[in-house]
Amino acid sequence: MSRVVLVVDDEPAVLDITASMLEDLGCEVITAADGNDALHRLSTDERIEILITDVNMPGMDGYELTKKAQQIREGLKVIVLSGRDQAASKLPLIRKPFLEQDLKRTMAQHTGLC
Repeated sequence: MSRVVLVVDDEPAVLDITASMLEDLGCEVITAADGNDALHRLSTDERIEILITDVNMPGMDGYELTKKAQQIREGLKVIVLSGRDQAASKLPLIRKPFLEQDLKRTMAQHTGLC
């Protein structure tokens, strides 16, 4: 049984590529284009175990989303993505652009693989 991952990014191409990489790794993927959409999906789908979110998004950034998401789902594992942000938190960070092997390695170290 595959693990369910919620991926959030405001850039459609990055969202699609990240979702495709996760599917290649055996994950079931749910996508959201912004923080509000992600919170809605998280509150309505109890299967979501992992949140992978872009840091720099309009409206609600990835850190604010993470805080709110972890209030909804205790124990939610989080990985953040950024092309600009340095590690401003203790959350695992994947620098954009990244390869599938980078995603796989970070998941193996911090959330477990699908």
